[in-house]
Amino acid sequence: MPPLASHKLPAMTNLEIPIDLRSDTITRPDEAMYAAMCSAPLGDDVFGDDPTVIELQNRAAEICGKEGALFVPSGTMGNSIAVGVHCRPGDELIVEGLSHTYNFEQAGTSRLWGVQSRTIDGDRGMIPLESIRRSIRYDDVHLPRTRLVVLEQTSNMPGGCVQPLDYLQEVGELCRERGLRFHIDGARIFNASVASGVPVSEYAACADSMMFCVSKGLGAPAGSLIVGDTDFAAEARRLRKLLGGGLRQGGVIAACGLHALEHNVDRLADDHRHARELGERLAGLGLAGLEVSEPETNMIFIRWSGDDESRYASAAMALAKDGVLTVGLPERGIRVVFHKDIDDAASERSGDLIAARLKQALAG
Repeated sequence: MPPLASHKLPAMTNLEIPIDLRSDTITRPDEAMYAAMCSAPLGDDVFGDDPTVIELQNRAAEICGKEGALFVPSGTMGNSIAVGVHCRPGDELIVEGLSHTYNFEQAGTSRLWGVQSRTIDGDRGMIPLESIRRSIRYDDVHLPRTRLVVLEQTSNMPGGCVQPLDYLQEVGELCRERGLRFHIDGARIFNASVASGVPVSEYAACADSMMFCVSKGLGAPAGSLIVGDTDFAAEARRLRKLLGGGLRQGGVIAACGLHALEHNVDRLADDHRHARELGERLAGLGLAGLEVSEPETNMIFIRWSGDDESRYASAAMALAKDGVLTVGLPERGIRVVFHKDIDDAASERSGDLIAARLKQALAG
């Protein structure tokens, strides 16, 4: 998520160190991850000889069951590169209307690659198959060519929702039948895997390419991987260079990704538990007009009725004064995201403060 105006923080009143629930991107490396950074063997990744980057890419390809992988600085760059590989100027991609690719990547598909986006409203991130089918352009000189479908797993803005494996398999089959490419923005694919029990490789097998972040719930300070077949990975490397994404001694950061994949996957279940506990607690308050999303992974959206368009931003600022940092999103609610730096005590404390604020705002 990009920073919003409501992220500007007031002075804390209840806690010297705030409980930061704005995103799972704010985690800090622990001592073991710092040690991995400091001991990583290095080369020059633009020349293709950084051993730690190579190891991370090989590990990512293995986990995802793909032939090749490429380390990139960010998920946004990874998604953009995938569009650039799969499409040509004048093509069109189909994307869900609340997706990160469409809303939070500065129209990069059109600005960088000349690719038009056709958005379709989804249900918890899922576009109905028939809607995808109807949106595929027929062959006509007046029309763009439909080339790509992009879906997000987990789907952020609907509330960290997991798209079922059979649905993604059906989308993949439809794309193959119609000669389209399929890319999964799997920024939080490991959250989906831990929540569902489905291996990451089975999700990846549905698509031609997939991106995943090591900088979110997995706890690395930066970096993402894009995976696909050998030709995809080779062309992706060319586009990464075009975008300035070569990191030279990238092994310093890649080491964090390796450590994250080794040590921080199974513990995502703790984040999901914290979100579930908060959801149950808030739902039990019995406050009229309050809506709490049912968490499938590590995030919750809190909403309530009202005409004040700034109510969520204002509430997020009030919570920040209490010592809990959240994000207030217009028309969507207050987003709360749990991550590895939030232990049981911080989770319980944040629940106390959020519940108290909601009672104050809505009980009357």
